[in-house]
Amino acid sequence: MALMKSPAAWLCPLVALASVVSAQPLQKITINFPTRSASSWPLFMAKEGGFYQKYGLDVTLVFGVHPAGIAMVVSGEAQMTNYSLETAMQAMARDGSLVVVGSPLNTATFALMARKDIPNVQALKGKRIAVGQIGDAPSNYATELLKAYGLKARDVEWMAVGGDANGRAAALEAGRVDATMLTAPAYFKMEERGYKSLTNLADHPEIFASTTYLMKKSVVAANPKLPELLIKAQAEAIKRFYDDKDFAVRAYMVYDPQSRADVERFYDIHSKGNLFERVPYVYAGSIKAVIEEQTDPQLIAVMKGYDYRKVVDNTYVDRLVKQGYFEALFGPSIKAEEDRKSKLAFR
Repeated sequence: MALMKSPAAWLCPLVALASVVSAQPLQKITINFPTRSASSWPLFMAKEGGFYQKYGLDVTLVFGVHPAGIAMVVSGEAQMTNYSLETAMQAMARDGSLVVVGSPLNTATFALMARKDIPNVQALKGKRIAVGQIGDAPSNYATELLKAYGLKARDVEWMAVGGDANGRAAALEAGRVDATMLTAPAYFKMEERGYKSLTNLADHPEIFASTTYLMKKSVVAANPKLPELLIKAQAEAIKRFYDDKDFAVRAYMVYDPQSRADVERFYDIHSKGNLFERVPYVYAGSIKAVIEEQTDPQLIAVMKGYDYRKVVDNTYVDRLVKQGYFEALFGPSIKAEEDRKSKLAFR
């Protein structure tokens, strides 16, 4: 698996940010990121901004699409991944060794992209939609979007093409399918080529599209402070994201080289929408929504019968709230947000 490294020249201006480094040797950590998309942006920022280093962590970011991330965490090759809640919940129901310790994103900029001659969502009836795998997060998001426009999952033909957004886009361009779900900035390029954005998850706040900080229980048991250190580093990265557009854009482009204009457009959507969670609780509503979105009867039965309180742990965020960490980082105005989100958290 190829490791993407940052250009050394970009690191020089960032040294000051990593100056508060412990005199102790840094703890080596590997984190998988399964998508080159906004869901990985806090990780990119934490690495490039020196925030992991500030908290005593020497982090290596490794790209690998599902199921690579789950396999890496289960085997101990990686200590964390930022999987979609959808995929994490499916994995946790089958493997109780995993645990979710936070959720930095609950709304995604997933566009339902279609052939140029398809005028609207309703016209997808009987058409082919590309997904990575049947039952993955993009396929469930697409199902929910179809439902919002009066269609059912069985009204379309689902085609598993494997890979990430690039593979789905290639299937659409090759004419193998009629539509697919794409994240920004991938869908920007498709729009430029004349493909249609029929609808976008960002315009449907009723549809949760959450990402998680997914770890292994044994790793947490051996290093109980690690989840807290990771959450702190990534929270500071999110603050820097909102405060410094130029740096955020450059950090993203290290791991997903795109045109600067596309990444700036991508940034503006997330910044203006306040999409990244400053207080990263896992919401009860997100858990409920994922279960309700499933279409496989066997998986529905498994997930409804599973006690997710065994594998979703909001106590690390609770502890940071009580310590006043988020107030110190974001200012006293965050208190109302903490109170509101704490009431929405999964318990």
